[in-house]
Amino acid sequence: MDLTTVKIQKPEDVNFILGQSHFIKTIEDVHEALVNAVPGIKFGLAFCEASGKCLVRWSGTDEAMIELAKKNALAIGAGHSFIVFLGDGFYPINVLKVIQNTPEVCHIFCATANPTEVLVAETGQGRGILGVVDGSAPKGIEAEEDIAWRKSFLRKIGYKIG
Repeated sequence: MDLTTVKIQKPEDVNFILGQSHFIKTIEDVHEALVNAVPGIKFGLAFCEASGKCLVRWSGTDEAMIELAKKNALAIGAGHSFIVFLGDGFYPINVLKVIQNTPEVCHIFCATANPTEVLVAETGQGRGILGVVDGSAPKGIEAEEDIAWRKSFLRKIGYKIG
């Protein structure tokens, strides 16, 4: 078995969701879940088929995000994995639950805009995702001023009230 890392290639501020599912129907069902959850959503979606033709299946509503999804899915190359890239102004918090509730979805590895590396194992049969490195390691424990900043920031961007 060989272990490798695959760096997610994307612009710095683009959010994505990486997961695993179990069936070719994933591509259409996740697409439908996204457009039903957030009207006008811009995204690209790619799915690594694990049997049959073993193609990277793809869909979406934004050409740039579709290209990112196809490129990264092919680089990861792990059977039944999928990746969704979200266009500007769309965030995982708005769609994560609908993706998780899609019947084919088994697991979400991450939902982030951070620099990310995917840990991939390769055997004679194929490739699988072991996990991800999402962003950087902690540099310390937050102090009172950090808590105040966090609370202020979440209210400023509208995710908390009061």
